[in-house]
Amino acid sequence: HRYTKESFNRENSLFKYLQIFVISNGTDTRYFANTVERNKNSFDFTMNWAKADNTLIKDLKDFTATFFQKNTLLNILFTYSVFDSSDILLIMRPYQIAATERVLWKIKSSYLSKKWSKPEGGGYIWHTTGSGKTLTSFKVARLATQLDFIDKVFFVVDRKDLDYQTMKEYQRFSPDSVNGSDSTAGLKRNLERDDNKIIVTTIQKLNNLMKSEGELSIYQKQVVFIFDECHRSQFGEAQKNLKRKFRKYYQFGFTGTPIFAGKNSLGSEDTKSVFGRELHSYVITDAIRDEKVLKFKVDYNNVRPHFKGFEMEKDEQKLSAYENNKALLHPARISEISQYILQNFRYKTHRNVGSNKGFNAMFAVSSVDAAKCYYEELTRLQKESEKPIKIATIFSFAANEEQNAIGDIPDENFEPTALDLSAKEFLTKAIDDYNSMFRTSYSVDSKEFQNYYRDLAKRVKSREVDLLIVVGMFLTGFDAPTLNTLFVDKNLRYHGLIQAYSRTNRIYDATKTFGNIITFRDLEQATIDSITLFGNSNTKNVVLEKSYREYLEGFTDIITGEARRGYIDIVKELNHKFPNPDEIITEKDKKEFSKIFGEYLRIENILQNYDEFTHLKLLQAIDLTDNEAVEVFKETHFITDQDIDAMKGVELLEDRTLQDYRSTYNDIRDWLR
Repeated sequence: HRYTKESFNRENSLFKYLQIFVISNGTDTRYFANTVERNKNSFDFTMNWAKADNTLIKDLKDFTATFFQKNTLLNILFTYSVFDSSDILLIMRPYQIAATERVLWKIKSSYLSKKWSKPEGGGYIWHTTGSGKTLTSFKVARLATQLDFIDKVFFVVDRKDLDYQTMKEYQRFSPDSVNGSDSTAGLKRNLERDDNKIIVTTIQKLNNLMKSEGELSIYQKQVVFIFDECHRSQFGEAQKNLKRKFRKYYQFGFTGTPIFAGKNSLGSEDTKSVFGRELHSYVITDAIRDEKVLKFKVDYNNVRPHFKGFEMEKDEQKLSAYENNKALLHPARISEISQYILQNFRYKTHRNVGSNKGFNAMFAVSSVDAAKCYYEELTRLQKESEKPIKIATIFSFAANEEQNAIGDIPDENFEPTALDLSAKEFLTKAIDDYNSMFRTSYSVDSKEFQNYYRDLAKRVKSREVDLLIVVGMFLTGFDAPTLNTLFVDKNLRYHGLIQAYSRTNRIYDATKTFGNIITFRDLEQATIDSITLFGNSNTKNVVLEKSYREYLEGFTDIITGEARRGYIDIVKELNHKFPNPDEIITEKDKKEFSKIFGEYLRIENILQNYDEFTHLKLLQAIDLTDNEAVEVFKETHFITDQDIDAMKGVELLEDRTLQDYRSTYNDIRDWLR
């Protein structure tokens, strides 16, 4: 640690030319990139080496025999080390390297056996959402350009994924190919250049080119197509045109949520039939085990008894029929949910702890009408607030196209001008509010709307926007590690559900322990079905966070087999061993207190995401002999006498004691340093 501060990261240090560090205690061995960025040097960014099937190689002897093998090490140094657009050094993870090598092997073998333009000449990579798919797919594209028999490599992205950061990244390699417009002029120019083997383009622009250009020389050449997030592009018009126009192509798709025939496919076609067989997989359970993404904590919040019948409905057609102001959009329901969000926002996003900046949240709703109802009600409820939360919304026109798969989130284009009059008026009003909040000047005009989209993405990532209300946009492909909470009032299924939930589970810091999902409809079975489809029957035990009761009373960790103490036992031990913090004097006591209170802080940090724990804390301020106050409390929080009886049995630390413990803990940590 001292060397990092004093020499490794100094501007004029020789050590800054080192690329890789390896650390080991003999039984656990990890590697990581040497980067001048201090925040990237935390333990979270270290990696275990692994086999192609994702089996970890932790033992120092095994690690040395494989990682330090001359050929492997040189490949990691020269091929699999990359700089991002901010010139930060990244080293690819084992599963990214394995996938890259599988695709390159497949291109070469398909060329030699002349299997181009067929599914068996390509394949797909199933890497879970949040595992760094774009870096892998782009690396594959770059390396494919080095194959001498390949004339061009098309790296195809969806226009919705082009936020400011990714555009900057791609523009370095393929100027003019990537911008939000559908004009094909820049793409055509790049096709004609001989000094540029990689073409980065949007699926929309590629399709327009194929429709408008009858004969191009590129149609006859050896080309590779790499689709980033292929589940969106696989069955559309672009795919049919591609097969018709290009004579010698090799096609590869990257996806976190494949489509499987007979399961979440709406027809006979699925990811395998379009792209070819699976070449490599790294699923959500692998990523959670490797601590590359977080678990989900999913809460069905049923605080609206009179609307429970609608919210519990599973039938899609009936649910669609309930999307009106007499049922799911009833003003009373909208108001109750809006009040719940405002009352609990600071707890859910961890803004209630000291000077902690906390996180921000997204709210996925079922329609533009719902977005309008919620936006207006949340704004109205905050009118008198001294510290209102900053709310923004974004949506656009979604053509009524046929779904490709169950749970597909309809594609919203960048043409809000196609919206009906009332939706357009509401969007204009919301953008005007945004303009006055941030002193910008965006509008619903097509070009300006794209700029609004990018500016909004940037402000969500930098936590300037607290709550973003969306219908479809931003629910797929949008990456913001500062987002920890998703409120849901929408029928999510299968890959749409996993995609939406995955906006919240990016690694950030120690206070972000899971992605927080609060649903206002009963999505429990839909969540289990989705997680089982993209994993197996045991996946839900790994992917979903433990219940409130388990954290209260303790449980056995399913991955490690360790017994974990609950909140009740930890508080008991603190009160029993250290009733007076001033008496913690000996070194032994200091170390023991530090360990137990550290355990307390970790479990409290998790519990504050549970409504039951919030109620438990609020109950402390209620005089339980005052029947009227108790009744008001029950009505406000929709809890019963049994709930209150259960809460009475839980021992909490008193506020004063907790403050004393915190300052003692901080003093001891300074002393231990």
